[in-house]
Amino acid sequence: MKILMVLTSHDKLGDTGLKTGFWLEEFASPYYTFIDSKAEVTLASPQGGQPPLDPKSDEPDFHTAATARFREDAAAQKLLANTRRLDTLNAADFDAIFYPGGHGPLWDLAEDKASIALIEAFYRAGKPLGLVCHAPGVLRHAKGVDGAPLVKGKRVTGFSNSEEEAVQLTKIVPFLVEDMLKKNGGLYAKGADWGSHIEIDGKLLTGQNPASSEAVAQEMVKLF
Repeated sequence: MKILMVLTSHDKLGDTGLKTGFWLEEFASPYYTFIDSKAEVTLASPQGGQPPLDPKSDEPDFHTAATARFREDAAAQKLLANTRRLDTLNAADFDAIFYPGGHGPLWDLAEDKASIALIEAFYRAGKPLGLVCHAPGVLRHAKGVDGAPLVKGKRVTGFSNSEEEAVQLTKIVPFLVEDMLKKNGGLYAKGADWGSHIEIDGKLLTGQNPASSEAVAQEMVKLF
């Protein structure tokens, strides 16, 4: 089982002067779920190399067993520091693809042609796609085989408008994940703010927020 994990290369939170990037728990928890299931994991990002970590995700309040494990794992840290360039990869070489969130993907991966092409190729091939929190935003321009938005008519979730409002970034992000999924025809559903909630529609698996990341990864593993 070969899994491609795609992280953002974007580190600017709009014009706020603050940093963003990927959310640590949303990477670490699925990464170890995959590794512990004997999967071979490849990490990639649009620019390659070290993807930017959202500094807020490394604050004590957001530490978990998985993030603690990562901090002690030199091999995983080295792997993360040397992500592959996204545009050098071929969907045929992998069995599944997973996108951790963080706000970064809304700026770069949502518009990245290589990312969009990979998503469409994985979907056409019937391979699992997992996306958590803000990462479902990368489906913004992805199309299904019929040329319609890939999420049209599919059960999906992602970071909710109420959660974005709670972190006071509604007017900072380039678009709201919940609104985009609905606009593209997705059958959006959500659970309680900050609680684990996932939606599964065939091989498309989406999670609402950081608390949902491990559940999405676990369900992906079950598909093999």
